[in-house]
Amino acid sequence: MKITLLAAESMGVRSMALHIDDGGTGILIDPGAALAPSRFGLPPHPREGQALNQALERICQYAADADCLVITHYHYDHYLPEADMYGEKRVFAKDIHHHINHSQRQRGTSFARRWEESCTLTYADGQTFHLGDVTLRFSPPFPHGPPGTRLGYALAVTVEGDQRVVYTSDLQGPVDPAAARYFIEQQPDLLIADGPPTYLLGYRFSRQELEEAERNLLDIMAGTDCRLLLDHHLLRDLSYRERLPELYAAFGHRIQTYAQYEGRDNNQLEARRRDLWSGD
Repeated sequence: MKITLLAAESMGVRSMALHIDDGGTGILIDPGAALAPSRFGLPPHPREGQALNQALERICQYAADADCLVITHYHYDHYLPEADMYGEKRVFAKDIHHHINHSQRQRGTSFARRWEESCTLTYADGQTFHLGDVTLRFSPPFPHGPPGTRLGYALAVTVEGDQRVVYTSDLQGPVDPAAARYFIEQQPDLLIADGPPTYLLGYRFSRQELEEAERNLLDIMAGTDCRLLLDHHLLRDLSYRERLPELYAAFGHRIQTYAQYEGRDNNQLEARRRDLWSGD
């Protein structure tokens, strides 16, 4: 199984896009990328724009050859509603009728109206599919953050071939202990997680929620033998390792970012936006 990580905060954009190929089936998960419209009171730097263009080009390139696309929820850094990549493809997506907030229901409905006639659209919540030698298993909807969050729900995805890869999507840690238990039950070889949004600490994310996310990640790492790719929300913070000291002290040798997995240095452009605009 070949895993290609296409875009993420450690690569300069907001995304978790990745492609998995087992030699017979190509699966593109969350084919989207975006930039924060404002960070530190500043718009995106031109270097972020360049990184976004490169990410979108790469995502569309892999989409052209993918057998199926997965949309775990309807946030624009996880899917591109206007991109011409879904026609004649099999698309597994978050159900727009159940466990979904108002804004995502609107976006998902618009997506379905545009594409359901030209792609094979399947709502995948809690279902399992067999694609050649690959099993594609979707979780029940989990909260996009702490239970009760207004951000809605997202699906986690397990891809099982010659290894088991679990992709958490946007669960902000996970914060929800039910999601942590689910990931332990899956027993992944590789867990791909978004991490807690520590850049919002004290604003939209509490210290208690951060502590819960770290406890859950510690439980997952202790309860499995997985390697962990930790990126997305967490990598919007330059001090991300210091935010999860127990996790990195105990399991840092098993943890990488998207960029590090691909053999590159972290390129946290959003987190460095203030310095980029100051010319540093």
